[in-house]
Amino acid sequence: MGASASSLRGTAALRVLLASRVRAGRARVRASWWLVLQASVAAGLAFAVGRYVVGHEFPFFAPVAAWVSLGFSRDRSLRRVAELAAGVAIGVAAGDLVVHLIGSGPWQMALVLFLAALLGRFLDAGPMLTTQAGVQAIVIVGLPSFAGAGPFDRWVDAVVGGGVALAVALLTPNDPRRHPRRLARAAVHELAGMLHAVARGLARTSSDDLEAALLTGRASQPALDEWLSSARSAAQLARIAPAQRRHRAELERQVDTAVLLDRAMRNARVLARRARRTVADGHEAGTLADVLEQVARATDDLAAAAATGADPRAARERLLTVARGLDPHVVAHDDWQVQSLVLLVRSLVVDLLEASGATPGQAREALPEL
Repeated sequence: MGASASSLRGTAALRVLLASRVRAGRARVRASWWLVLQASVAAGLAFAVGRYVVGHEFPFFAPVAAWVSLGFSRDRSLRRVAELAAGVAIGVAAGDLVVHLIGSGPWQMALVLFLAALLGRFLDAGPMLTTQAGVQAIVIVGLPSFAGAGPFDRWVDAVVGGGVALAVALLTPNDPRRHPRRLARAAVHELAGMLHAVARGLARTSSDDLEAALLTGRASQPALDEWLSSARSAAQLARIAPAQRRHRAELERQVDTAVLLDRAMRNARVLARRARRTVADGHEAGTLADVLEQVARATDDLAAAAATGADPRAARERLLTVARGLDPHVVAHDDWQVQSLVLLVRSLVVDLLEASGATPGQAREALPEL
């Protein structure tokens, strides 16, 4: 019987983990499909230009350069696209030159990589140009030339692909806030879902529900990490790109909010672990479950605001109302274990209040004195 129950719990845990990963995967696809489509069309267009305009039978490096320069990255500043396109062209040119002068082989491979990397470092301090120059040089030396190809046909194809990529970057301006907003909504929604599950587990005194909530919290960490990474990248771009500087304030707030929500998720996981033990010991926390359900609904409001960059006023007001009632002696006047859970909820609510725009002082002053 014990083995059967353990097997059921393992199946439930796997189901929760897979559901969280599927949600995160869907969020990434929704955020990237348009960029992938643009890069795919650009690669096809570069191939067509190389074959039908330039007249090369196998314009292999035209789509390579277009795809590498665009890819599905949100950072499509002209500088970045130009760096990658130049890196591809430099590597192809260096490889073509070495192959046509001294042939291909192990020492030629090492030589062309050395020369391409030094040229990349000379032209730009960033690593992208140098990396692409080296990779494309390796491909050129290792890939045999097509019959009838001229000495610099492959370099011309790379230039064509890079040119198409630059044209696409110019004609499809990208709002740097869009991707972090989508990731923010997905990550905050994961936290809200976990808090709903903890509230449900406390209301039902169900250790299984609380275990599922804890697994959801653990599986949601990659979504939070991806949001923070994306927000930091977009904020850095806004500092140096003149066209994006007007978004700098919102993007820097996104970084701060992502840090606070990461802290809130960690507090929520601690809460779920302690709640599971409390319920397993036979304690009831129905009043705290109602309070935590209000916190979860406020987090839903926070997710909705994060998706648009709006002021999360509704979330802030709901959290302030909840905070004023978080007196452990009132919520659980005769149960010290439930009182310890209330203390954890207080810390969680402070993080959420700061994420919703309250100052640290306002967040702490809203709590009853202990």
